[in-house]
Amino acid sequence: MSVFAKASATRSARTVWTGVAIAGVSALLLSACSTGTPAPAESESPAASGDALPIAEGERDLSLPLGTILPQSGALAFLGPPEEAGVQLGADDVNAAGAGISVDVTYRDSGDTTTDTATVSVTDLLSQNVSAIIGAASSGVSKTVIDQIVAAGVIQFSPANTSADFTNYNDNGLYWRTAPSDVLQGEVLGNLIAEDGNATLGMIVLNDSYGTGLAKFTKEAFEAAGGEVVAEALFNEGDSSFDAQISEVTAANPDAIALITFDQAKIITPALVGSGFPGDKLYFVDGNLADYSKDWAPGLVAGSKGTLPGLDVGTLGDFTDRLKGVDPSLTDYSYAAESYDAVVLLALAAYAANSTDGTEIAKYLQQVSGGSGDGEKVTSFEDGIKLLDEGKQIDYDGPSGPITFDENGDPTEATIGIFQYNDDNTYSRIGDG
Repeated sequence: MSVFAKASATRSARTVWTGVAIAGVSALLLSACSTGTPAPAESESPAASGDALPIAEGERDLSLPLGTILPQSGALAFLGPPEEAGVQLGADDVNAAGAGISVDVTYRDSGDTTTDTATVSVTDLLSQNVSAIIGAASSGVSKTVIDQIVAAGVIQFSPANTSADFTNYNDNGLYWRTAPSDVLQGEVLGNLIAEDGNATLGMIVLNDSYGTGLAKFTKEAFEAAGGEVVAEALFNEGDSSFDAQISEVTAANPDAIALITFDQAKIITPALVGSGFPGDKLYFVDGNLADYSKDWAPGLVAGSKGTLPGLDVGTLGDFTDRLKGVDPSLTDYSYAAESYDAVVLLALAAYAANSTDGTEIAKYLQQVSGGSGDGEKVTSFEDGIKLLDEGKQIDYDGPSGPITFDENGDPTEATIGIFQYNDDNTYSRIGDG
């Protein structure tokens, strides 16, 4: 079943998430506590009070410049192609509508936290007067540039950041994301591991806001379900040897091991299995759930499982085919839908605001997503524009699912997919958490 997170608060308030666990596990009340920069008290926006901002009738003539800082290199480079394809498809759909707003995208690399690539890219994009920057994929990378972006009055819109730290971040109302907080994925992952009959758990964890946050929520859920985390070994981005972490975790003899990493799993996994740990007792996450058919011996992790936010691509009609039209080489679709929806939501909000100024667009993002409690349901950019042209409110749901932003810029509904690895080291969806 789907996992839903409901929240209603101002950006300066603490958000309470209600996560519905997988079947057979009681609902948990979770608090998304931020360890990021504390937000000062701010006045409540019109959308927060239920009074949506008005939308002027009539046609527009807007040119919306967007930039991206998505991973073309670094530890999350495997996510770059589907995310950039999603952005391009969104821009293509906006431009094909001929609705008085056009989108022009400038693509730049985010790299990872071992480089200053993201800062260089953001500086370049800001010099080109973009209205919004889509990215980064890595929460750690976003933390290095968020202050620079929002200080310029530009929207930062991530399709893949999941750190709970961003919920209450001091972002001047300019940070938004279509990916759910790791409060949700951690709950589903922890409960999944327990439901599979594992009593003890070891974790190998990337030491950044993404890794430690997801590990925290996974541990809380697993132990609330009756399990015990017996080892948690940290490593830093840029590390190339993981022998110490593998030895530390396997020495505790856990029933299962969760790998909360990025592409470091490509190295860690064969070493773990080579040390004698069973490959089918490993658990992967969105940062490393990937096609390893060209990297590992057949059957290495057959039967192992993982979690990834997002709807089943098999239910998205021709969306994946259209993505392949943008990039025929795609074999992974992680966060492509969330990237597509980021572009469409930005274009709809710009149209509603009749402005390409980042601060003006941000005022309308919540209400075009249905977060103000008003609006007619639409599932395409073209249908949304027709209603906005008539001065009507809309509630956009795209291929990433219901979005419905809260006042923190977080989606309040999400589905966490559960996947299992096949004999050829590809993975298949087996259910939703």
